[in-house]
Amino acid sequence: MRIALVVDEVLDKYKKKMIKAIQESLDGVYENEVVPFNEDFMKKIKEFDLAMNIATGGGKEARQLHVASVLDLMGIPYTGSPPLTHAFCIDKSVTKAIVKQYGIDTPEFIVVRPGERVPEDHGLRYPLLVKLVRQGSSKGLRKESVANSYNELLESVKWVHENFNEPALVEEYIDGMELTIAFVEDENGINILPPMEIDFSRLPDGIEKFFSDRVKNSGEFDDYIDYYVPARLDSKELEKVKEVSKRTFEVLGFRGYGRIDMRIKDGKYHILEVNSLPMLVPDYSNIPLIFEKTGKTYKDMILSIVNAAKRRFGI
Repeated sequence: MRIALVVDEVLDKYKKKMIKAIQESLDGVYENEVVPFNEDFMKKIKEFDLAMNIATGGGKEARQLHVASVLDLMGIPYTGSPPLTHAFCIDKSVTKAIVKQYGIDTPEFIVVRPGERVPEDHGLRYPLLVKLVRQGSSKGLRKESVANSYNELLESVKWVHENFNEPALVEEYIDGMELTIAFVEDENGINILPPMEIDFSRLPDGIEKFFSDRVKNSGEFDDYIDYYVPARLDSKELEKVKEVSKRTFEVLGFRGYGRIDMRIKDGKYHILEVNSLPMLVPDYSNIPLIFEKTGKTYKDMILSIVNAAKRRFGI
């Protein structure tokens, strides 16, 4: 069986590390080769029995769904979620609208598009958090993204429009326990892994207690953030977290693996964001870190993802 590792043409150090680790996991089990997603892709991919889709780039408004869409069109089996799921998840406002329709808690929100003005009677409760609707890795999130008044909200939305020219997602800020919940599919379906708690309480005074761009990506505050796997939850809370997470993955049509960010406050389990194509960088990305806490290896995780795709496509 030949597996193609479908990757972006432009690779940063994290993606290179991920590709190397995946190849090492597959070597000796499956013949595999790296295949960039470029103009020659549709011709080259026909040589393979299955594609491991780890390409997260390509485009702006529709990135992450291109590879899955082409593979679906060509009838080539692939790992991870289908294109419709990626389409749901690439826009945070669409994701939130869907889960809300299914009775899953998510912070109340509105979307303000470029050229629109924020209505004063928006009906949301301050403080509010202003995000980009289509970006990940905390891009565009900063201390000033939290608005405590209408004037601050106007400034935050204006900043998003002027700097990124995309809609601003305005949602109620949930000041509660933050969790990352992941799953890796096994022979029984969606297997929720132990939730990871992210504790921002030791961050210095004046620093935002969430993953803004500087808190997440600068490296300056890494030693102030504590991670607990499993999260410090009682048995009832843990069961509720798993129930809400599994339901969210199901209604959005996830396959293979995925990740959710959640905050708990006043007995409500708020879905903040979902990631249908999360990175799998060893010793860095959340899913590998959480998976290995179960006593299994990175190689076990990769083979589980491949096996899930084999079962799905009957190969």
